[in-house]
Amino acid sequence: MQRFAALYRRLDTLTATSAKVAALADYLTAAPAADAAWAIALLGGQRPRRLLRAGELRTALVSASGLPEWLVEHSHHHVGDLAETVALLTGNECDGSRAPPLPTLARFVEDELLTLPALDEAGRQARLLDWWRRADRDTRFLIGKLLTGGFRVGVSQRLVTQALAQASGLPVELLAERLAGRWQPGERAMAALLRPAHAGDGPGERPYPFFLASPLSDTPSSLPGAREDWLAEWKWDGIRVQVIRRGDTVALWSRGEERLDGRFPEIEAAALALPPGTVLDGELLAWRDDAPLPFNVLQKRIGRLRPSARSQAEQPVAVLAYDLLEWRGEDLREAPLRHRRQTLADCLATLAAPRLRLSPALPAADWQALARHREDARSRGVEGLMLKRLDSPYRAGRRRGDWWKWKIDPYTLDCVLVYAQAGHGRRATLYTDYTFAVWDGDALVPVAKAYSGLSDAEILSLDRWIRPHTRERFGPVRAVEPVQVFELAFEGIASSNRHKSGVAVRFPRILRWRTDKTAADADTLATLRALAMPSAPP
Repeated sequence: MQRFAALYRRLDTLTATSAKVAALADYLTAAPAADAAWAIALLGGQRPRRLLRAGELRTALVSASGLPEWLVEHSHHHVGDLAETVALLTGNECDGSRAPPLPTLARFVEDELLTLPALDEAGRQARLLDWWRRADRDTRFLIGKLLTGGFRVGVSQRLVTQALAQASGLPVELLAERLAGRWQPGERAMAALLRPAHAGDGPGERPYPFFLASPLSDTPSSLPGAREDWLAEWKWDGIRVQVIRRGDTVALWSRGEERLDGRFPEIEAAALALPPGTVLDGELLAWRDDAPLPFNVLQKRIGRLRPSARSQAEQPVAVLAYDLLEWRGEDLREAPLRHRRQTLADCLATLAAPRLRLSPALPAADWQALARHREDARSRGVEGLMLKRLDSPYRAGRRRGDWWKWKIDPYTLDCVLVYAQAGHGRRATLYTDYTFAVWDGDALVPVAKAYSGLSDAEILSLDRWIRPHTRERFGPVRAVEPVQVFELAFEGIASSNRHKSGVAVRFPRILRWRTDKTAADADTLATLRALAMPSAPP
């Protein structure tokens, strides 16, 4: 456990990807198989859900530290990260002489961490105190991260897979395929993961690793080859999925490797008509009358594990398929896209299922004609264009060169900063989380929260301004003088009954600090509402 905690702390301090891969590879090479398996799962995103309430953690922290509750709360607000607060306030470093050390990573997670919810509150409190008594500071910090769910350390599933490839000598693509889906950590799972490339069973109901497009910052004319060498499609605004028809079953997987079975029964029913051994890659969309509906219509379906007939009628869905990864049991990923696409078109034409559609190719004689399609994207409810090289294979992860996303320019608005809150982790001592508002008559109405887009120098400058210009405090939140104007960008805006402003924005981020403008120059709520799409068509 202590060795993994040291790795986690080291990863948190490294910035170079190559250094993180090397650190991970060193750990995976030396660690026992069960520990290595859990390290892969945890760092790759398979983290336990929150195992106890934050209030219970604070109660235990008060008991362990001997400090009054108000001082613990104040320390948390000052530090900004509960796991870091636990590590700092829970006493001297464990020297191993007064208590037995914690078990290995695998035994700790399986026998102690995951069984925590089964205890009553007194039992959970006792277990927390016992952990802190037996752990050093790095391990207490790690335990806090596991308990609070804030396990981000700048490591992606792709990076973990690269490190495992470096440690094992197996190809990255093979390991990514074996890790896809519900991978249960353990010694047996680790042995199966590292078996020779020619051994093992078929893929079962697992998805293939998704191929991800890179953003195109230049014009398409900068791409190699001629226009006819590239397939152009709409960039749909939905959920990326793989529809898997193998044996007698259908499985529906999201790009986040979450299985969606039962949530979209109309898609599963349509997929049963596919030949066994078929895997489609495409976009799940709210869809009616041959056109996409706004994304917030689809959101109403995402959280429903068993949607009613009424829900299916009010929020109809379809999959716009744009690739064929497996056909009648044959892996097609190494075949050129033009071949995969033609086979996909023939398959769906024969199927004639309205819930499974071919994502249409966009006709355009040259790049200029394609640019005109892009200008029309927003009115069609799509995010821009996808450009895919027709002779490209289907790769794993984000590999530059073959697939590009040429997105439309985002919405932009000038907003006023009204609230600020301290960040987390290394930014816990700085005000980096901001709330922005626009004018509704003579009042400022909050419309978005954002924390990305400013440079380190701008964050420091804004932090120094926030402290002396605070008007009120609400716990960790500061209400500031409404004078600073920022230009924000949004990917989408939709009407919403859940927000006081009547609108909800998607993926807000800061474009620039408008020091050349005053608060009176900020945009209005009427402007924002005029841009908003209705939550559903009339």
